[in-house]
Amino acid sequence: MTQVVQAYSYAGPSTLTDGRLGLSTSGGTALTGPQAHPRFFSGLLTHAAPAAAGLLAVADVALARYHNPRPGWTRDPVVTCDGERLRFESFSACGGVYARLDVTGLDGDVLDRGTTNVDVNGPLRESLARVGRGDPLHVGVGPDELAVTTLDGAVVEKKVPLPTRWLRGFAEVQVLAARWDLRAELGGPQAVRFLRSLPRGARTTVWAVPAGRDLRLSTTPARGGVRLPGVGRVATLLPLLRFAKALRVYGPADCSEAGGAWEVELPGMRYTLALSPEPWRGFSGEGAVLDDLAANEATDEATDEATGDADVVGMLLGFEPTVEPGLLADRAGLPVSRVRAALTQLGTAGRVGYDLHDAAHFHRELPYDKEKVAELNPRLTSARALAASGAVRLLPDDTAEVTTGGGVRRVRVTEGTCSCPWWFDHRGSRGPCKHVLAARISTRAPAS
Repeated sequence: MTQVVQAYSYAGPSTLTDGRLGLSTSGGTALTGPQAHPRFFSGLLTHAAPAAAGLLAVADVALARYHNPRPGWTRDPVVTCDGERLRFESFSACGGVYARLDVTGLDGDVLDRGTTNVDVNGPLRESLARVGRGDPLHVGVGPDELAVTTLDGAVVEKKVPLPTRWLRGFAEVQVLAARWDLRAELGGPQAVRFLRSLPRGARTTVWAVPAGRDLRLSTTPARGGVRLPGVGRVATLLPLLRFAKALRVYGPADCSEAGGAWEVELPGMRYTLALSPEPWRGFSGEGAVLDDLAANEATDEATDEATGDADVVGMLLGFEPTVEPGLLADRAGLPVSRVRAALTQLGTAGRVGYDLHDAAHFHRELPYDKEKVAELNPRLTSARALAASGAVRLLPDDTAEVTTGGGVRRVRVTEGTCSCPWWFDHRGSRGPCKHVLAARISTRAPAS
């Protein structure tokens, strides 16, 4: 499996002592530029106990491998400070569950805005688990806070292999989430009752179906329902129920489609879980970004234009709480459609995410090598090669023939169907195949 190695280097371990939580940072990007150990925030969280529980939940997802559980590497959570909130993000080791904690109840100094990794170690987890409702919690995101709670200056270093499918997941989940809408909202008591009623089978699949102000469970698709594939994958919601004020469920319009997100409203914060369509499927193979990326691949000039748009829009991002495409369009002098395409390009490099509650993108900069992250879509790479080699023959009636080493593949361009074995296996459920992408790229190319 293709992977890169991410080196985490911390000035010291994160600690929690006498109500002071020092989150050590490793390599990130701030408004002031790249930094080895950025400092973003120092102050109080107004709701200590739910914040501690939520941070533990994010860290638990980073540790988990929901499909074929086995020991593996820990990926440290990512935190973004946008001046109004702290966003903690993680992905499960299997790549099928995305978690985010948005903490808005801040009382302190925002020292900078940006994104970094934070160390969540074993002793810190034990300390967070002991935080009670009445306990104060002073949080420092940055190495200087550690001077208060640590006596030595030892550097903590970890080198972690990051499979490309894990990195691709950050791009796929933001594209999929932008297609989901709010399907149900429950008050605190109803949320607790529903989540506690879920079956225990880790791989059980059910549908959550709106029923008045409540949700009911169904074992078959039902109108307005949201599919919950692998009930065990929402286990990190359960420890948060004692703080829950509301539960929101997001999903696609077609209840037979898989995937969706579960958002628990907590005092001063929100915890969100997004699930891939199947417990054994990570987000990386969903192919949600491929059509958007291929839309700008018809010619070298179009590719250069799309890359240029992404560069311009990327320079205008400033870790705002929400990204406004209309405002960016005015500032960049571009149509809104090109700004949205640029945001998709930026998403493939982990530079934007999507917040379902705000129904808007947000800016973050994953601290990974952007040149390596940029080459994470092998289907699109193969499609480019097919289109460039003249393997695509466009026919009347919106069809095409794509000649490959395995034979001629017949494609219906708009429908996105293909005669290849890959399409018959997945039938569009994981995005277009390389032959469909190649045909679409060729369709957009100008006639010679």
